Amino acid sequence: MSSIDTSLPDEIASSVGDSEDDERLSKDVIFELLKNRRRREVLAYLLEAEETVTLGELAEQIAAWENDTSVNALSSDQRKRVYVALYQTHLPKMDDAGIVEYDQDRGLISLSENADLLMMYLDTDSHQQDRWDRWYGTLSALGVVLVGGALFNVPLLAAIPTLALAAVVLVALFSLSVVHTVRNRQQEQTVNGKLSRIE
Repeated sequence: MSSIDTSLPDEIASSVGDSEDDERLSKDVIFELLKNRRRREVLAYLLEAEETVTLGELAEQIAAWENDTSVNALSSDQRKRVYVALYQTHLPKMDDAGIVEYDQDRGLISLSENADLLMMYLDTDSHQQDRWDRWYGTLSALGVVLVGGALFNVPLLAAIPTLALAAVVLVALFSLSVVHTVRNRQQEQTVNGKLSRIE
């Protein structure tokens, strides 16, 4: 079997730091790694697993995704084709870039610290933004029901002063806005921290 070149292209390899302390990646490295579907699937699987996985189980799941079938229905050729490509090419490149920790001898793979720089470019369920519109909509609808009920003398609500209900709704909306603002600032700082590690 001929040997496969697992090195990053020269212009990209020069962007990857030699020091383990260097957590910076260039956009060229990020996009080089993300342009391949199998590498994106490796990231998606590792993100979902949230633990160290074996090369065998990773290859099986990616082969199942690629062939639109279950792991049990895979042929040995389908498994082997993905296994060899991951073993010889994709995982070494991702390991060199500091995206995964790949123990080739033991066949163990886990996400590395630099993985978060690629995750923000992927469309994954766990990385979707919070739906604040739902919170605002629910709270507004509840406020309309409470204040409207008090205005139209609905039992129980009519006993509470309308102004008091309106004040409670306004305080709740204000509190939600404060929480939303704080969360947005935290997310902005997180994203800015990641972007500062991209050259």
